[in-house]
Amino acid sequence: MVMSLIGRLFVILFGFLAACFVAGMIVVLALLYPEFTDLGIEPPDPDTLNIVLGFGFIFVSGFALVPAMILVLITEAFYIRGILAYAAGGAICGAACYLGLIPFDPATLHFEGIVRRHLEIMTGAGVMAGFTYWLIAGRNAGAWREPRVPRPPDPPLT
Repeated sequence: MVMSLIGRLFVILFGFLAACFVAGMIVVLALLYPEFTDLGIEPPDPDTLNIVLGFGFIFVSGFALVPAMILVLITEAFYIRGILAYAAGGAICGAACYLGLIPFDPATLHFEGIVRRHLEIMTGAGVMAGFTYWLIAGRNAGAWREPRVPRPPDPPLT
């Protein structure tokens, strides 16, 4: 059981890194290149795009670590394997990451300076990150605790 837990931790880490890369890519492309919808624009320089995507990955993974790990703990503890749970959890993590950067006025219980488009981008990136995590690690959440079923013996050769 200990070996399966260690293996599961590696799967969780790989799933988190892949989800952060997808979310970072979505955030960078949506925020820095909103004119991609115009078909007459030339593609950006690949070297510059790689650097910006790297910074987007670092940004998303740094801010999303704590909310995502809470989500992972909950889904692993309760064997939650549904794709909708991961998409909704990713949306909540994305919105929480964005709202964590916005000033909050406790007297009026109001966020100051929310840009609706940015909130939508972060929430959408969270949904895609949740989907990516589900593809890699979420489909088997909690499976490391289940005992393996012994394989039946092979039939005798004739």
